[in-house]
Amino acid sequence: MNLMKKFFITLAVIIFAGQYAFSADVWVNDLRRLFTNNSSVIYEINLRTFGAQDTNKNGIIDFDEAEESGTFLNAIPRLSELAQKGVNTIHVMPVTPVGKTKALGTAGSLYAASSFNTLNPQLASKNSALSINDQARKFINEAHKRHIRVIIDLPSCGSYDLYMQRPELFIKDKSGQPVIPADWTDVRLFNAGTETAVNRDVYNLYKEFVDMVISLGADGIRADVATLKPAKFWKDLIAYSRTKDHQFMWLAEASESWTTPVSEYAVFTPYDKLLEAGFDGYYGSFFNLKNYKTGREFINQIIATNANLNKYTEPKAVIGSFTTHDEMSPVLINGEKFSEMIVWLNATLPVNSYFVDGFDTGDNYIYLWANKEAFKTFTDDDYYFVHRGKIDIFNFSRQPGGKSEKLLGSFMFGNQLKREFSTIINNGRFIPLKSTAPASFAYAMSYGGKSVVVIGNLNFRNNVDTVVSVPKLETKNIVLPVKIENVPVAEKGAFKTTLNAGEIQVLYISDLEIK
Repeated sequence: MNLMKKFFITLAVIIFAGQYAFSADVWVNDLRRLFTNNSSVIYEINLRTFGAQDTNKNGIIDFDEAEESGTFLNAIPRLSELAQKGVNTIHVMPVTPVGKTKALGTAGSLYAASSFNTLNPQLASKNSALSINDQARKFINEAHKRHIRVIIDLPSCGSYDLYMQRPELFIKDKSGQPVIPADWTDVRLFNAGTETAVNRDVYNLYKEFVDMVISLGADGIRADVATLKPAKFWKDLIAYSRTKDHQFMWLAEASESWTTPVSEYAVFTPYDKLLEAGFDGYYGSFFNLKNYKTGREFINQIIATNANLNKYTEPKAVIGSFTTHDEMSPVLINGEKFSEMIVWLNATLPVNSYFVDGFDTGDNYIYLWANKEAFKTFTDDDYYFVHRGKIDIFNFSRQPGGKSEKLLGSFMFGNQLKREFSTIINNGRFIPLKSTAPASFAYAMSYGGKSVVVIGNLNFRNNVDTVVSVPKLETKNIVLPVKIENVPVAEKGAFKTTLNAGEIQVLYISDLEIK
């Protein structure tokens, strides 16, 4: 297995290096097609930290000591690294200016937008004569040279600063005050209108955002809390974007698990209505994996998600939302084993792979200065506000990243195998397989006389013995271990195996199509 892993990692580096070395001068957006074919490997980044230069290693960017936070330009050297890891798409968290009044954190939340037609000056390099827009274009062009597509995040709410400038854009409560959605105290709720009467002022604000990111060369948009706008709002905006770029992709932050509005004053549009409005995909509910105790719960979730996607005439897709910037680091939940399981589920399920910066090396996003009084602030918040165990989006802080070479190897290996298995995964049938251990799940993806079989243990404390039924399996079938710790025994019609705590096994059967 070690030799096989080293071979595929080396092969991944060669293939991806070759891809961007010989890329065309003119980029043609293909993200919508790639995404709806479940072929995206998406890596979410916060540009404010992605290229940050924390030379004294204290976790905070000390501008007085000539340290540099992340910018469009110092992010460019890391793009080659992502390409070599098998990433072909980046989700860039908001690049809009952030509010400084009633703010969270010393830099302000990325999602507290104070403008929708300009770029965040925090992301501009002071060492370049290029305008900030040209710096952004250069970053996106360099991503394209490496065959990396770029999704830009569209915030769902406005900052208090924006409310003070344009109060007519916002919903007011019964006392005439702007509405704070949920516990997002640094933002206020837009009045986007209703299905029968879209608020054109807010719509035009978002239209300006679309114009801006398309002019920069972006390939798609991820709509933050898309449920907060009427379907008609999105339908018109998505249709407008497609007049400029037919392949422009739209991803909705929405889930079957979310069924209520974030405020009594808020609109709530469910995920299916968003897909009908033109979104190419949504988050799904795979983040619930951390709560499942039985394999059957997980398998039922996959079946339900596949059924949801199959209802539409146009192709729709989902991301492997097992971990996002709103989720606690997997290594804090169930250790490195959980991260490895997430890698291989992304690689073998009919989903677009999705990871957060730092995931691939096991960052736990624990910051020693978290929620302590700050030495210096750039907002009206005097504290280093963070969400424990989640990537920092509130301060000028270090690059995300852990120290796990093992997880990094699995990350690269899994992304490469996703490519190798793409014909089976993208065209095949998802087939649940019966397992005798309640904590174990098993499934197969099967197509063209070949199958990928996955067996996992959701018990992260104890080993389990299980027998997995595999119709038509014979001892003579050619079974190649892709990712295992204990070798399963092939019997007539079944695999018999012992799964270590939290283990996931991946097997390739080159001469059997399971039906």
